[in-house]
Amino acid sequence: MLDILSANFILYLANLKQSYKRYFWDEIDHNDKLIGIVGARGVGKTTYILQYLKELDIPLHKKLYISADSLEMADTTLLHIAKEFSSLGGQVLAIDEIHKYKNFEIELKNIYDMLDLNVIFSGSSALKLEHSTADLSRRAVMYRVQGLSYREFLEIRLGIALARYSLEDILTRHVEIALEINQRVKPLEFWEEYLKFGFYPFYFQNKETYPLKLQETINAVIETDIPSIFALKYENIVNLKKLVKLVCSSKPFTINIKELSAKVGVDRDTLYLFMDYLHRGKILQVHRSKTKGDNIFLKPDKIYLNNTNLNYCYCANQEAGTLRETFFANQLSQGHSIEIPQKGDFLIDEKHLVEVGGKEKGFAQIKNIENSFVVADGIESGFGNKIPLWLFGFLY
Repeated sequence: MLDILSANFILYLANLKQSYKRYFWDEIDHNDKLIGIVGARGVGKTTYILQYLKELDIPLHKKLYISADSLEMADTTLLHIAKEFSSLGGQVLAIDEIHKYKNFEIELKNIYDMLDLNVIFSGSSALKLEHSTADLSRRAVMYRVQGLSYREFLEIRLGIALARYSLEDILTRHVEIALEINQRVKPLEFWEEYLKFGFYPFYFQNKETYPLKLQETINAVIETDIPSIFALKYENIVNLKKLVKLVCSSKPFTINIKELSAKVGVDRDTLYLFMDYLHRGKILQVHRSKTKGDNIFLKPDKIYLNNTNLNYCYCANQEAGTLRETFFANQLSQGHSIEIPQKGDFLIDEKHLVEVGGKEKGFAQIKNIENSFVVADGIESGFGNKIPLWLFGFLY
């Protein structure tokens, strides 16, 4: 069995075409014995693992990549493979699509406890990995990754390297930073393309079939990932798709739970559960005020699709305000807390109040509030506390 898996691994490496390294390349500490990489389908987890293994400076027979949903796995177990690999001097085992393997958490625990082996595992279903029953918390170090930032999109699109900036840098030095970037690239030139197509790396594999592949990717989450955890009936899978469509047609600040419940065909509590499933499946963003905390059975203050590519994929019409807020919340969700305040659109990290709008957006709604900012679409550079929206795509 191991010889077949090794031969497959060599084929995977030979067919690895992507040379671009995602933002998390330098963030993952491979000194840890058990590492989990979690993220939505299509964000580049498999590519990262193969890139890492290809560049790892140890003999080829000491590293191995397997996909947990491959045909070869039908007649064996992860533990058996790990034991055999370790006995032959193996050092690094990478297991992809692990959420498709039954009781993976128990086998990972046994591999960790029994063998002197470094293991990297990844899963497209954050739902299943975070819902696992065995205690991996003190063993596995988990990294949650997301789709392309606007900076990464521009790097791939133009073949250039661009710096990333902290939130504090952007809030305090945005005029200087925007000038530096505008000397190298015109960010508004590629803005629409990113909003429509730029969040998932597979856009660069085949731009023509991207919309179709995106629909297939999201359908797999709704039809396979979510039901595998929560044992949903077929009619509820249909209801999940209805909910996604309805979010498309609702402005974030006009959510009518009673109306949504009626249109989806479920009661209020079930609707809240569906929202939580889709949020954890990276199809929706669900945001609440600080007072509501993480209570999923309280009405969300705002609901968006996870990223703007989904708006163009699912929604018949796109509302500019919704796209702006969707982009901002999506990019800030990587490494920052987001709450919905009484005034303004977002409260970031419990201290930065933000109002998002078009180029003419002013400070009327957040006037005289300390540490408040207007984030404006359609401008290359800002001034004072008015910052270009696109610049928040340079956070990671």
